[in-house]
Amino acid sequence: MPVASLLPFTATPNRKSASPTSFRLTEKFILLLVFSGFITLCFGAIFFLPDSSKLLSGVFFRSSSVEAETRTGTVSDTSTGTGKDEKILAKIVQESLNYSFIHSLFIYKAHLKNVFTGLKGNETKHAPSRRMMQFSWDNYKRYAWGSNELRPVSKQGHSSNLFGSLKGATIVDALDTLYIMEMYDEFEAATEWVEMNLDFNMNAEISVFEVNIRFVGGLLSAYYLSGKEVFRRKAVELGEKLLPAFKTPTGIPWALLNLKSGIGRNWPWASGGSSILAEYGTLHLEFMHLSELSGRPVFAEKVMNIRKVLNRLDKPQGLYPNYLNPNSGQWGQHHVSVGGLGDSFYEYLLKAWLMSDKTDEEGKKLYYDALQAIEKNLIRKSSGGLMYIAEWKGGLLEHKMGHLTCFAGGMIALGADGGPDDKTGHQMELAAEIARTCHESYARTSMKLGPEAFRFDGGVEAIATRQNEKYFILRPEVIETYMYMWRFTHDPKYRQWGWEAVQALEKYCRVEGGYSGVRDVYANTPNHDDVQQSFYLSETLKYLYLLFSDDDHLPFEHWVFNTEAHPLPVIKKQNVEIANHIK
Repeated sequence: MPVASLLPFTATPNRKSASPTSFRLTEKFILLLVFSGFITLCFGAIFFLPDSSKLLSGVFFRSSSVEAETRTGTVSDTSTGTGKDEKILAKIVQESLNYSFIHSLFIYKAHLKNVFTGLKGNETKHAPSRRMMQFSWDNYKRYAWGSNELRPVSKQGHSSNLFGSLKGATIVDALDTLYIMEMYDEFEAATEWVEMNLDFNMNAEISVFEVNIRFVGGLLSAYYLSGKEVFRRKAVELGEKLLPAFKTPTGIPWALLNLKSGIGRNWPWASGGSSILAEYGTLHLEFMHLSELSGRPVFAEKVMNIRKVLNRLDKPQGLYPNYLNPNSGQWGQHHVSVGGLGDSFYEYLLKAWLMSDKTDEEGKKLYYDALQAIEKNLIRKSSGGLMYIAEWKGGLLEHKMGHLTCFAGGMIALGADGGPDDKTGHQMELAAEIARTCHESYARTSMKLGPEAFRFDGGVEAIATRQNEKYFILRPEVIETYMYMWRFTHDPKYRQWGWEAVQALEKYCRVEGGYSGVRDVYANTPNHDDVQQSFYLSETLKYLYLLFSDDDHLPFEHWVFNTEAHPLPVIKKQNVEIANHIK
């Protein structure tokens, strides 16, 4: 049985953080009505149908096994059968129930489907993100198929030096988004390309971090969602290609690796040849799953060793500097950021604990200790009342917050329930304040899209003051935080803010050949950068889709998103032998 068939794609939502008064009066009436009708139907079915249990399960409950088979194409279209079942149900109702209940049943037909079959809610605003994905994908396929990314203005392929000569970043990055949005024809075409063309045997220098989060993460997620063996095989193969990056005196991996020779090096600009916190600290989730799927502890051993190195080091003010020398095992420059160079390290501490089914107590402690240090040393409130996360350079604060830092609102909300009991409410308030600040960075621009970085000094608040910080490259972090905040609070403002982002993307970023970033969000007309980033399909559009979906669509108790928004399943307690073995 494929692993994917054991994992709930949807589940009954767990809304312990939602308000107990979240059911409206009409919903209470509906639920009472449904319960009464269900009991009556059960008795009616006994007398009118020879196989009543099958009918009732088909009408009211969507079997998880049938869902899995339908998604993998093993079950034929049942729309005709569904219509037949509805006619039979109508007959039962007519002969068993009075007219008023029949009338109510059909009035609330859409709501009943939403309650019992997991129909994704808020369809009117849910659909645009799928159409945006379709437009992005179709243009990538038309003009740049097989290339890493699309240039939507010039209508040709594009690749940065992050991938060397490795191909297909958009295809692999978009696999799970296609699947989650039920774009199955496109998913099959992408699967065929992976099977026939995704090749790692090449003389190419790649970014270990970027290839891990986009390619390894994308392949793992596609495997867990679809059960297709090709994705597991390719993920493990690529993971093995990345192992030589860890051949340093400390085991802290190089940033760059030649896939053929296995020779690694660091970025020349990175503090005297240092490795970067957000890069070597953002391998844990994927490598733990590689050990799970391959049966080889070596992947988990490599990332657990990173923790051992960090645990031996003194942290200035409890903070983690962005640079660490892989030869000496000592910190480089004392520059601390929860944005670029640092961000996903903190995210992966929390998610390592969540993905372990909350058995990784070390990861949990490291996360909450780091968050405490961040709150004490980096989080400040502006004179205008906006909470922001500054950067720390040698003990001095730079009152700047990057777009990348805006993921932190979602991270803090995700971890709020796991912190000390007296901190949960405080952390949710902190997450909400960060979300508000990041929304303000969008609202204060002409295009209603956020700049790459914004400042809080010289009388300026949440505004970019330098030309090289005014661009927007289709980044997902603000929408990511909206999605988490919506799920934990159900405050409608987060969906409203997400809808504002949809409108801005459509107005300023959509061009004839796809979606493009813009160079200045404060200008009245867009100057496009002519790149449709692969993470736009992997992250931005996926988070928009989930923002307007029901909570039981990829529920947090079963799935953890890597930093490229690739969902990975929680490794249940009975499957943690590898982690226990290497500790």
